[in-house]
Amino acid sequence: MPPEPTEPLTVELRRHAPVPLGVQLASQVRALTTKGVLAAGTRLPSSRALAAELSVARSVVEQAYDQLQAEGWLRAVRGAGTYVADLPASASPPAHSNAEPKRLPADESSVSLDTGTPWQDPRPDAGWRRAWRQVSMSRPPRGYPDPAGLVELREELSAYLARRRGVRRTPDEIVITAGTTHAFGLLLDTLGRGGCVAIEDPGYRAAVAVVEAAGLEVSDIPVDAFGLDVATLSQLGRDDIRAVYVTPAHQHPLGVTMSAARRVALISEAARRSAYIIEDDYDSEFRYDVAPVPALASLDRHRVVYVGTVSKVLHPGLRLGWLAADRDLVKRLVARRAARHDHPSWPVQVAVHTMLREGYLDRVTRTARRVYAERSALVVSRLGVAGGERATSAGMYITVEMPAHVARSAVATARAAGFQLPSLADYCRSSDRHGIVLGYGGVSQAELHRALDAVEAGVRRAEHSRGMA
Repeated sequence: MPPEPTEPLTVELRRHAPVPLGVQLASQVRALTTKGVLAAGTRLPSSRALAAELSVARSVVEQAYDQLQAEGWLRAVRGAGTYVADLPASASPPAHSNAEPKRLPADESSVSLDTGTPWQDPRPDAGWRRAWRQVSMSRPPRGYPDPAGLVELREELSAYLARRRGVRRTPDEIVITAGTTHAFGLLLDTLGRGGCVAIEDPGYRAAVAVVEAAGLEVSDIPVDAFGLDVATLSQLGRDDIRAVYVTPAHQHPLGVTMSAARRVALISEAARRSAYIIEDDYDSEFRYDVAPVPALASLDRHRVVYVGTVSKVLHPGLRLGWLAADRDLVKRLVARRAARHDHPSWPVQVAVHTMLREGYLDRVTRTARRVYAERSALVVSRLGVAGGERATSAGMYITVEMPAHVARSAVATARAAGFQLPSLADYCRSSDRHGIVLGYGGVSQAELHRALDAVEAGVRRAEHSRGMA
């Protein structure tokens, strides 16, 4: 039998754009599928034929097809070709409606659009398997492990932080932790009770919980387009500020980058108050418009305590991070940790050390950065004009500020569609800001499209209701 006819693809690749050609092709085929231009069961051109038609390398088309198969948009039939997969009706854009959405409970079946879950490549990964094979072939140390962490891992991290973030710390100035919140809690426990910690507002909710659990007070400091407002901090009428917690590379959740002037002013203010600066560098690897901004810790070796994690690149379940600080403070931290019998996981340390040494972490970062860049551009293109006043262009999530009633409608409509969408108001304690905080790392591409459909419907509903009032 002659082969089935294939459907011609109307796509246009921009060869000088920063987005790779394979990512562009995958994005456009995906869009043609969600719009119904390519119906389920449609046979696509072979990778060789499409590559010739587009005048690109065959590997570009293969990369796009592989990605779309992994996401469930396409299916390959051996010896027959590549076809558009059967998709549920919910993958298609919903019809315009102003009806009140049916409310669904936020249960375990809901898809979370949280800001902390990273994208994971669904394809088999040899680097990941090699790392854990190394664990199985290694012999654990006698007795309890070093409370500072595996020295080989600290050596690799020392080189990695200097190369990637401009943070120059020796291995004995680094402590391996169970993530950033654990590092923060360990520091506060070492400093002792009493006093307060200044935290960005809106800000990271888990940081507030850690401060309160340590028996310290929280002082909310507002954030503007240049980061934490140091002028407000300097006017704070307290002489017991122990530390200032900041996310300068990509403020959580507003997404702004702290300006150079603010960074210098913050270090000066911390020195005046004899306070530490806790720099949470949680997703600085994912910057798309320019190179990642150097860490605040690259400007000061004494006041800034730098914390980071592999959770946003690899998997949050690994529970591994680090703290880099002045040697004297590190000695106190390690002593306190040893007294608590709080030792880092040896198998996880061995695996992450192998991933760092073999360059696996860098490779995963590069791949994830391309995925996030594509998803960020998609969200900005659809929500940047949907009643929003600001949309960021970095990280694993986007915050769009909008009027309170519009944000409430967007969150409610997303929930009715089966998505848990964070509201910007949830991150505020003293400030009064409204919008949505949409994480796109831990969802599939199809789920992201459905979530955006729901958010857009919620925005339209709110605008229609306000117009009728």
